[in-house]
Amino acid sequence: MKEQLRELILQAIQALQGDATLPADLALPGFVIERARSRDHGDFACNVAMLLAKPARAKPRDLAEKLVAALPANDLVARVEIAGPGFINFFLAASAYHAELRRILSEGDAYGRHAGSGKTVGVEFVSANPTGPLHVGHGRAAAIGDCLSRLLEATGWNVKREFYYNDAGVQIANLAVSVQARARGITPEDSNWPENGYRGDYIAEVARAFLDRDAVVADGETVTASGDVDDLDAIRRFAVASLRREQDLDLQAFGVAFDTYFLESSLYSDGKVEETVRELVAHGHTYEEGGALWLRTTDFGDDKDRVMRKSDGTYTYFLPDVAYHLSKWQRGYERAITELGSDHHGSLARVKAGLQALDVGIPKNWPEYVLHQMVTVMKGGEEVKISKRAGSYVTLRDLIDEVGRDATRYFLISRKSDSQLVFDIDLARSQSNDNPVYYIQYAHARVCSVLRQAPEKGFSFDLADGLAQLARLDNEHEQILLTELSKFPEIVETAALNLEPHLVAGWLRELANAFHTYYNSHQFLVDDGALRNARLALVVATQQVLKNGLGLLGLGAPEKM
Repeated sequence: MKEQLRELILQAIQALQGDATLPADLALPGFVIERARSRDHGDFACNVAMLLAKPARAKPRDLAEKLVAALPANDLVARVEIAGPGFINFFLAASAYHAELRRILSEGDAYGRHAGSGKTVGVEFVSANPTGPLHVGHGRAAAIGDCLSRLLEATGWNVKREFYYNDAGVQIANLAVSVQARARGITPEDSNWPENGYRGDYIAEVARAFLDRDAVVADGETVTASGDVDDLDAIRRFAVASLRREQDLDLQAFGVAFDTYFLESSLYSDGKVEETVRELVAHGHTYEEGGALWLRTTDFGDDKDRVMRKSDGTYTYFLPDVAYHLSKWQRGYERAITELGSDHHGSLARVKAGLQALDVGIPKNWPEYVLHQMVTVMKGGEEVKISKRAGSYVTLRDLIDEVGRDATRYFLISRKSDSQLVFDIDLARSQSNDNPVYYIQYAHARVCSVLRQAPEKGFSFDLADGLAQLARLDNEHEQILLTELSKFPEIVETAALNLEPHLVAGWLRELANAFHTYYNSHQFLVDDGALRNARLALVVATQQVLKNGLGLLGLGAPEKM
């Protein structure tokens, strides 16, 4: 609908250029067509007259009147009004919404999707250290990253989902000594437990499996335990593989899959870190001071220069991040999006600075970052802070076991990523209208129930006749539902453009509310065949859009509840 209105406005601008009301060499401004906040102000409002008033040397309202007069006739527009300082308000004809309903049923599963460039975008998310089970924060990252990927695919991008494993460094060393201690019979309560050791019960499970010489498969590679408690390197390899495998199983249960698993250790073994250092030095953006090698990140907007290589010869953590993101560029990611917890905010500027210092043509806004805030889990009115198995935090698996995959996904995606989120287990488990995911899925199940009941009650449904009788959809609830359905393509486009999948979650609740209100106010299976067919065409379209929207969030569309 917005595209059609934009085309009408562009034709009106051309007409005014033709009669010299507007300059022929006019630089077209980025005018906006948006949904009117109130039905009294029409369906859509446009600010084009206010943006063109200066080059036209006219008052905005006067120019708006000329633009309206120059609009080509169109059956989809009932009338046009001018409001305030010069807004052009469009009131659409009922036929515009009827055309959109036909489009929904014609396009089916493709409705709401947009053609795109087909360019490649890499979406990195979760990227948890393989030192323990995934916690609820990782779950939020998984939900956000996966929904972002689905939205980008729906808007024409070739999406590559990527998980970056930090399988090198201090935390992995702590994991290895923790498992070794458990294998030797030392517990976290003992005085000689490693100072920074991991204390969860899962460490004991890994230690037992190591002593039993178990084999685990992670990312297609089989790692077999030696059982030798003195071989710390063997313990490390087995522990990392065990926890990678566990994280993979948790993500599978969450409905999340990745195209690429990238290991931090490969950056060292393949010489990518050293290569990155050499390139940075060669481009003249480094200097030595105090025995350390520094990068002039201030040349690229950072608040201070950063150490790359410490005086003891080891690298700071941001350098492998630069090497890793360089590999994304080299692998053909024309766009890169990284989803992280907000606690990583401080490292973003230096990574971008490092990429710019390489001078290989990487755009300044590459990569893009989506940061999420913490999650507070509540149950019985009290905060839940620990899992017995993990020892110090609530795991993703805890939530899935408590409330199911769909409720977990919806709740973790339901708010803007940079907002703190309260996950209420009791609400997520409830089968009530207060539970948004239940409320939305129940709307889909209700449509399915209506369609099952029709033949049971001796009623037929002729879709072709229903589409021919859409003029019978003339009550307020039907108009509201038709309007809500028509918003879906705009919601998808906006959510993808702004990297805000919570917009889809919120809109689905609005659509479900419009349907439930309609359902509670009117009978669908009526004796009047033309009216029945028209109403059933509307509810079938609602079923389709609910299914499409739920799919973008990775949620099921149940037929019975």
